[in-house]
Amino acid sequence: MTQALTIDIYSDVMCPWCLIGYGQLTKALAQLEGEIAAEIRWRPFELNPDMPAQGEEQEAHLQRKYRRPAEEGAALRGQMKAIAEGAGVSLSYEGEGEAPPAMMWNTRDCHKLLTFALEQAGPKAQTALKLALFRAHFNERRNLSDQGVLLDIAASVGLHRAAAKAALDDPDIEARVLAEEAQAWDMNISGVPAMIVEGKFLIPGAQAPEVYVNALRRVAEKTRAAASG
Repeated sequence: MTQALTIDIYSDVMCPWCLIGYGQLTKALAQLEGEIAAEIRWRPFELNPDMPAQGEEQEAHLQRKYRRPAEEGAALRGQMKAIAEGAGVSLSYEGEGEAPPAMMWNTRDCHKLLTFALEQAGPKAQTALKLALFRAHFNERRNLSDQGVLLDIAASVGLHRAAAKAALDDPDIEARVLAEEAQAWDMNISGVPAMIVEGKFLIPGAQAPEVYVNALRRVAEKTRAAASG
C-alpha cells in the first residue's frame, strides 16, 4: 500500500541548490514509486529580502556577500552545474544569442504568487509555477522582480492572469508570506532548501537521492507506527 507524505520545501527562486535539491528529491520519489507518494508544497524563504528592485549582478553580489574571489566563484559555479546535470536539472542559459548577465532579484512577489497558486489551484499547480520561475531565472535570465514578467509566467502555467495580478497587490497574501518566513526562522531554518516532512521531520540542504529515500522511508515507518499505536 502506497503511503502518502507531505513535504514542505522552504526555498527561494534565486537558490541553485533549491533546484538541485528538487531534482534529487524527484529521483528519490521515482525510486519510491508504489511505496511512498509525496504531496510537495513550496514555502517562502527570501535569501535577500532587501534586494532593490533593479537587482544586482550575481557575481558582484556573491563576492560582496561571501567575500570570495571571482576565480573561486567560477569554480563553484562549474561544480554546481555538474551536480545539477546529475540531478536532471539545468542551471545553464538556454536562450538564443549571447547570454545576458546573471542577476539576483528581489523575490517577494515570486513568493506571493506561489502562495496564491497553492491556495487557489493546489500543490501541483504551485509546483508547475515554481519550476517555471526556476526556468525563467536560471535558463532564460528574465527579470523576476518585474510584475509583467511574473504575470506572463503565471499565465503560462494556467493561472488566471487577473487573479494573479490581484494576488500581487493583496497585502493579506504578503502578510502570509512574511508569517511563513518568520515561522521558518522559529524552526531554526537559516538556509535553503529545507524540507519538512509531515510537518515535523527536517531534511536540510540538497541531498543525494539515496539520502532522501532513506529519510522518507524512516518518516513513513514512524508515521505508520504512530497511527497504529
